[in-house]
Amino acid sequence: MAELCKGLVRIDETTQVTGSSSGSGRSVTELLLKNGNRVVATLRSKEALSDLAEQYPSSQLSIVQTDVVKTSEVVAAFAKAKEAFGRVDVVFNNAGMAILGETESKSDQDARQIFEVDFWGASNVTREAIQIFGEVNKPIEGRLLQVSSSLGLRGRAAASYYAASKHALEGFSESLAQELDLAWNIKVTIIEPGPFRTGMFKGNMQLVPQHPAYADPELPGSKLRQFMNLTLADGDTEKAAIVIKKLTHLDDPQLRFPLHRLAVRAGREKAKSLTETIDRYESWTENVYFT
Repeated sequence: MAELCKGLVRIDETTQVTGSSSGSGRSVTELLLKNGNRVVATLRSKEALSDLAEQYPSSQLSIVQTDVVKTSEVVAAFAKAKEAFGRVDVVFNNAGMAILGETESKSDQDARQIFEVDFWGASNVTREAIQIFGEVNKPIEGRLLQVSSSLGLRGRAAASYYAASKHALEGFSESLAQELDLAWNIKVTIIEPGPFRTGMFKGNMQLVPQHPAYADPELPGSKLRQFMNLTLADGDTEKAAIVIKKLTHLDDPQLRFPLHRLAVRAGREKAKSLTETIDRYESWTENVYFT
């Protein structure tokens, strides 16, 4: 079987997309199908893709109802992908949700729910993806695209737990990438989107009532709330899908990929701040060792 990474569109390539009902997941699914690729689309409600099910045969599109938080359902989804197409070449690990609001505004239940979906759900998918890349695909190969956020690069007010879940996913993915034998040709890329017009601004995003102590409209948390309520996201998921597909065909894909001008800015500001801090205080570490 031809290798993935020659920059060509493989008609026989199979991609598994989580969170395929809307936003980036839906756009990636549609683009792949239009290009003749095979897709395993997983989502919580199969009815959300009923229109695509009518357009494409089961030999090209397999829709599997899956809650990524439930390990058994994730395992079953990959088993169905193997049964339908024999292999999975690319996994677009995209399912997610957000509950936004200042740390004191959110309940413990809210915080844990964010991590259940955005970190533990993504972790469930990751383990199965690596297993099928390594044990089913012949030769061993695969591309894992982990959907993080610009908030995985730099936290913001009123997004503490969401940012924490994405930071956790990034640390997890960076460590995973180092564990993989280079000979296996299994590549991991962390995609860090900025504000795109996705389901995150509709059913997958909640703003909790604001704690009175943070009600000042000039505080950063209040300004983020204003931004989310106005839905000023200017990213086009259909255009992003074209870029995402390109990533799967790079010979040597980068570990991180900021995808939006605000994500690029966040990365640069984080790198600048960290570099300045290291340069300023590096000398403080000179005498902290056993002699």
